[in-house]
Amino acid sequence: MSSILKSLKLLSDPTRIRILLLLATESLNVAELQEILGMGQSRISTQLSQLRQEGLVTSARSGKNNVYAMSAPDSLMQVARQAADEIPEVAADSRTLAHILRKRRDTTRAYFDALAGKFGKSYVPGRSWKSLAEAMLKILNYKVVADLGAGEGTLAQLMAPRAEKVIAIDNSPKMVEFGKQLAKDHGFSNLEYRLGDIESPPIDDNSVDLAIFSQALHHAEHPEKALASAYRILAPGGRIIVLDLLQHSFEQARDLYADTWLGFSEVDLYKMMEKAGFQRVETTIVDKESEAPYFQTLLATAEK
Repeated sequence: MSSILKSLKLLSDPTRIRILLLLATESLNVAELQEILGMGQSRISTQLSQLRQEGLVTSARSGKNNVYAMSAPDSLMQVARQAADEIPEVAADSRTLAHILRKRRDTTRAYFDALAGKFGKSYVPGRSWKSLAEAMLKILNYKVVADLGAGEGTLAQLMAPRAEKVIAIDNSPKMVEFGKQLAKDHGFSNLEYRLGDIESPPIDDNSVDLAIFSQALHHAEHPEKALASAYRILAPGGRIIVLDLLQHSFEQARDLYADTWLGFSEVDLYKMMEKAGFQRVETTIVDKESEAPYFQTLLATAEK
């Protein structure tokens, strides 16, 4: 039988309470706890070891992972739940757990991920991701689109034929002038380039149907402000698409590509979008480069 005094001492740490409350809802592995808590593996493993020594959690092997479950007595969990009122992160933990479980249960996504992995492995004349992407762009039909951090505006120009209006925002005067000339040369009268920052884009509130960040968010000084601004300019029911890099450790990217952030984890991006006010947030990894540093592409979508 575990020591009551030792168990109560363990509950004096907010992180251990958070872990117990999560495991009381669902059995989780260390990687999943890392995503939810935003902590390193060693720290979480240490906390789990202490909890397991006192019999408050159990572990079982599942494939390559140890899966942990809560085994604390009800009387102790009542104390933990009361203490949770003093831990502000607990509410966010529950929401992030729901996101993790949706991803885990999404067998359809796993199936299509497997199919996508085969796409392009065997040569088929005329079949490529580029051709597929352009085909999909042709059937999109939005009234007003904002391309935030547009650069020279390649994506904005691809969207222009199917939208009533496309607004391309970039903070580089040279990029804006270059984009304006391209739009003029190609006859895109509905494509407007504006000089501005993605954290405060010069676009009216509630005036956009689709907002896109395509490899732009990791350049923002404050990405959460950029997402909040996207929420501001979107009309009710409007959608947001974020394409960015999955969190990585290639530090040279700061100098080579002027990156402010080394990508984002799925959970961090999910939390930022949720905090901005977005609903039905979904994230997935859609690509992994085959050469070092093996950048992975993170896709997130949501609605206002």
